[in-house]
Amino acid sequence: MNTFRSSLRRMRPRRVLPLAALAACVLSGCVSMGGLAPGGRVHDADALATAASFAAVRVSPGAWPRRDWWTDLEAPALDGLIVEALQGNPDLDLAAARVRQAQARAAAADAARLPTLGANAGLATVHLPESLVPAPIGGSTETSAMVRLDANWEADLWGGQRAAYAAAVGSARAAEIDANAARLTLSVQVASAYAELAQAGTDRRIATAELERAQHTLSLVDQRVQAGIDSRLQLRRAEAAVPAARQEIEAANQRIDAARNALAALLGAGPDRGQAIALPEPLSPLDLALPSTLPSDLLARRPDLVAARWRVEAADRGVEAARTEFYPSFNVMAIVGSVAGSAGDLFTAASGLGLATPGFSLPLFDGGRLRANLDAADADYDLAVADYNSRVVAALREVADRVSAIRSLDVQAVQQADAVAAARSAYDLAQQRYGGGVGNLLDALDAQAVLFQTERRAAAIDAQRIEASIGLVQALGGGFDPADAGDLATLASSTSSPQPAADAAAQTD
Repeated sequence: MNTFRSSLRRMRPRRVLPLAALAACVLSGCVSMGGLAPGGRVHDADALATAASFAAVRVSPGAWPRRDWWTDLEAPALDGLIVEALQGNPDLDLAAARVRQAQARAAAADAARLPTLGANAGLATVHLPESLVPAPIGGSTETSAMVRLDANWEADLWGGQRAAYAAAVGSARAAEIDANAARLTLSVQVASAYAELAQAGTDRRIATAELERAQHTLSLVDQRVQAGIDSRLQLRRAEAAVPAARQEIEAANQRIDAARNALAALLGAGPDRGQAIALPEPLSPLDLALPSTLPSDLLARRPDLVAARWRVEAADRGVEAARTEFYPSFNVMAIVGSVAGSAGDLFTAASGLGLATPGFSLPLFDGGRLRANLDAADADYDLAVADYNSRVVAALREVADRVSAIRSLDVQAVQQADAVAAARSAYDLAQQRYGGGVGNLLDALDAQAVLFQTERRAAAIDAQRIEASIGLVQALGGGFDPADAGDLATLASSTSSPQPAADAAAQTD
């Protein structure tokens, strides 16, 4: 007996340790998620310094752009072009298709949470050879009919299916906001192309005026040559300015054609559509002020930032779903049906068939698959956070760039207007002196060239002011309304992510 007890004592640890290890595996799971957690943290936009950059800029509580901001350019033809583009541009069809695709995936994720029920029916005929089974079964042919219902349901014990559905919904909402961003980008592109068309038309008018001045000077020189006052050298110098002005007109015509072609493409039409677009009158820059709630409200006013934030939330739910794969799962499968040797006996009580199989599973060893999936989900979250943070920084930079450009160009426009006035006065004086026989041709040609260059520079500055004001509209979200995103206003304007999956990782590990 003592020998038996000694043997039992020696054996007990060998038996107890494996049982304890098995119990620990069942309770905690042999596949560990220890050490895996996302590391990304969402930027607080208000923590990004902007006060000095916007200190001298006029602010207003209601300075966010309107949805139809382009009407402030006071160009009715542009209004029609943007409406046409929003109806016919294929890029918007692409964005709409992506929305439908994301919504379908969300619907599929929602359906995965529900029980499934399927119906099956079949007829089986079996002939068993006598060489395998003796008579009377061998050599006979038996036919059986079967009808059954299959039901299956997996309990969402840990919320993994709910998290996967939330991730799919987040991706669908991001796609919807991307469609808004595409509309904003398209309207800005149409307005910019229309402004380019207007500038090209202005450049052609300036070049045409230069051609008229060159022809006037050439006529004056020719008269002086005929009178024996000037030589043919002066005539040749004056002649050179005429083809140069014609070249400038042709260059402006090429830019007009390019702008019309660009507009036609943005409208989703062929280049002939662009030829029907009339040259606009010179546009005026938009009169804009910065919102007083910048930068915090910018997060909810720019569709690209709102979409990026939705992707952060979707990735966060993806991490949560990946973590639940480590936990035990429970599912129930049931079969109810009837099997009979003939179709007439299918619905008799004796042919009834029933099966119910509750199931429990726990991942023990999977070669690292679950850890790799969770690591990938963590990386997806970090990528989404990094993309969001990068977009926030870029958005503030775009606003600052446009504000700085508008402020500088306004000053440049005033100075350039003075330069044009001085150049025009110098040109008139040089023409009077040369026509009166007091001045020389070189002074007159030089004054003419300076006037042409200052006029072109003034037109270029005006075009840059228009482009900068349009760019500021886009940088401020182009009239995107947070209400269009439903509950996104609170989500996108929050300054820190709730990050439940990251918090869960810290608590679990």
